[in-house]
Amino acid sequence: MSENLFASFIAPTILGLPATVLIILFPPLLIPTSKYLINNRLITTQQWLIKLTSKQMMTMHNTKGRTWSLMLVSLIIFIATTNLLGLLPHSFTPTTQLSMNLAMAIPLWAGAVIMGFRSKIKNALAHFLPQGTPTPLIPMLVIIETISLLIQPMALAVRLTANITAGHLLMHLIGSATLAMSTINLPSTLIIFTILILLTILEIAVALIQAYVFTLLVSLYLHDNT
Repeated sequence: MSENLFASFIAPTILGLPATVLIILFPPLLIPTSKYLINNRLITTQQWLIKLTSKQMMTMHNTKGRTWSLMLVSLIIFIATTNLLGLLPHSFTPTTQLSMNLAMAIPLWAGAVIMGFRSKIKNALAHFLPQGTPTPLIPMLVIIETISLLIQPMALAVRLTANITAGHLLMHLIGSATLAMSTINLPSTLIIFTILILLTILEIAVALIQAYVFTLLVSLYLHDNT
């Protein structure tokens, strides 16, 4: 019986109702919080990582841009935990859905662009026409720069979707090959299983890196408009 490779990317349902919202709300419940004056090592490590990430992303921003720090830190934590939970067996990864990634990318991109047009209208319009452009090329360059601006949220969403989906498909294929070879050739099975373990480690790194890249690009768009 042939198995559908894309079955794991279908949004699950409970009693006929989509369970995507419940899955999206689940990762924040895993973030530990402290009720005591002195934190334990897990909370301390978590706060250190958040502070390090926030400092690295917010260094280039001015005062207005730093007002987004809480939103950007929440965004990177949400994407990272969602990606990591999706690596568990029989789980669903919401970030493999282009619609969800667009729902994250478009409002953040639009907010940064609108802020730029409100606070620095001249600088925002100057991006559409670089200085020293020959007169015959002005209409073409304005169109190209407009398209490049409008395609930014699509590029954000497609990059995250493609990287997470490709990794899951590759793990699924190698896992199926390991299971099929287990009854045929044991040495080959061990080699493929070793590759699967290495790929799993790589996918953990990719899940964290893609969360960082998505948030960093949003931060750069914000920096260009503040």
